[in-house]
Amino acid sequence: MKPSYYAIIPANVRYSNLKPNTKLLYGEITALASKEGYCFASNRYFADLYDVTKNTISSWISDLNNAGFVSVQLIKEGNQVIERRIGITQKGDTPITFKQEDNSTSIINTINNLPTRIQSFEAEVLILEPDDNESRKFIIYWSELNKSKTKMRWELERTWDTKARIGRWKSRQKEWSKAAPKKNNSYNNIDTFNKAKQMMDKLNGQ
Repeated sequence: MKPSYYAIIPANVRYSNLKPNTKLLYGEITALASKEGYCFASNRYFADLYDVTKNTISSWISDLNNAGFVSVQLIKEGNQVIERRIGITQKGDTPITFKQEDNSTSIINTINNLPTRIQSFEAEVLILEPDDNESRKFIIYWSELNKSKTKMRWELERTWDTKARIGRWKSRQKEWSKAAPKKNNSYNNIDTFNKAKQMMDKLNGQ
C-alpha cells in the first residue's frame, strides 16, 4: 500500500495524554486513509513498520479509539472478518474531511453516532481477543444500552480500560466455572436409576 506523502497530527492529538508513538501511529493512519477515507492496514504491517509487536500496535489503536480519535469497523462475510477499517473521526480541530460511501459498509465518522460507537467497541474487543463465545458475551453485556438508549453500559463506568476489563471478565468466568456444581459418575448413575425406576412404576401401574 502507498501512503500519502503527508501525515497530519492535529493539536488535539499532539497535546493529548497519549503516548508519543501512539500519536505517531495516528499520523500514519491519516496518511494511509487519505485516499479511501479509511485505513485497512493490518497490525502486522504497522508492527513491521515501527519494529514493535502486534500486541503493541493493538494497544495503540485501542488507545486512539478510546480517546475518540479513530473509529474501527470490521467488514465481515458471514462470521468471518475479511477486513478492518480504521477511520479518522471528526473531533476537535482535525482538519481532514474524508468521503463516505452510500452502502451498508459506509464509515460514519462521528463519535456521537450510537451505531458507530457500538461497532467501534465490538472492533476494539475483537482486536484484543479472538472472536469466540466469551468475547461475544463480554460485548453483549457491556454494550447493553441504558433506559434512554443513548449510552452503553461501559460508557456509564467512571473509569474504563477494555484490556483490563477483559482480563477481569476471563478471571471471573474461570472462578464461576470452578464454583459451579459438577455431577460425578455416582450421582449420574443414581439419577439414571431413579428415572428408570419411575418409568417402570408407571408401566406396572403403580
